[in-house]
Amino acid sequence: MGEVIGAGLVAHVPTMVLPEETRLELNEGREISLVPGLHRLRAEVLDRLRPDTIVVFDAHWATTVEFVVAAHARRSGRYTSDELPRGMCQMPYDFAGDPELARLMADEVEVAGSWMTPIDDPCLPIHYPTVNLLPFLHGDERWVSVSIPQTAEPDDFAVAGAAIGRAVERSDRRVVLLASGAMSHTFWKLRELRDHESSDPIHIRTPGARAADLERLDWLERGDHAKVLDTMGEFARHKPEAGFGHYLMMVAALGGRECIAPGERFSDYENSIGTGQVHVWFERPDRGWAGRDG
Repeated sequence: MGEVIGAGLVAHVPTMVLPEETRLELNEGREISLVPGLHRLRAEVLDRLRPDTIVVFDAHWATTVEFVVAAHARRSGRYTSDELPRGMCQMPYDFAGDPELARLMADEVEVAGSWMTPIDDPCLPIHYPTVNLLPFLHGDERWVSVSIPQTAEPDDFAVAGAAIGRAVERSDRRVVLLASGAMSHTFWKLRELRDHESSDPIHIRTPGARAADLERLDWLERGDHAKVLDTMGEFARHKPEAGFGHYLMMVAALGGRECIAPGERFSDYENSIGTGQVHVWFERPDRGWAGRDG
């Protein structure tokens, strides 16, 4: 029987993979905390847990009529971002996938009454919420990416996420889930954004968005996932990335409103040209994700 052994809400901002001198130049001579935070996550968490598979809920992989899961035995190549080709250019990637788990996930989502297709087409594009994590977090485990349908609503993410949790249980895998995406997600306009490249949260696009992010971070650190879920309507006003679908799928796989896992920050809460970014790790509680054994 498989199990989810840990989970995280992680940032994937392009700044992380820029050369150090460029990062310092953009951030008033200081390193952004997101970079050492990912190194710590690998050294202090993943090296200790040694998962068989990492499942990434990829906030940039926007599908339309269904959830899609990458079902390749291996993915390799070079990635250049169409969004920011100057900064993310010819980035090599090479990692094993987990087609067996991907198909189990798709089966469980279909049984639950939603739609997920496993795709192993070698021409399937890859996106930087997955690629940008690899230089920091990739070891010898398998990696699988899951899409975020742009037509999905919170209930759809809950159904799919819970089904993914059941698929992991059906497998023999020890799995880490990574919700790769931002919190509030409104950029400064082009003529203004170069004045707001520092990581200081004062540059978050609006004071209301910053306050909403920090409120939810407090709940996450206390393990009050129910409060985050119950206030999604309020949070939607601050345009969380991908409708916060990456987090919603992750937490649904951990028990949804019953999840009690407290979060530990592995970075500061930081700005990225208006958007709210942070790494938060959720260790599996001794009593289980929902506060009971199993």
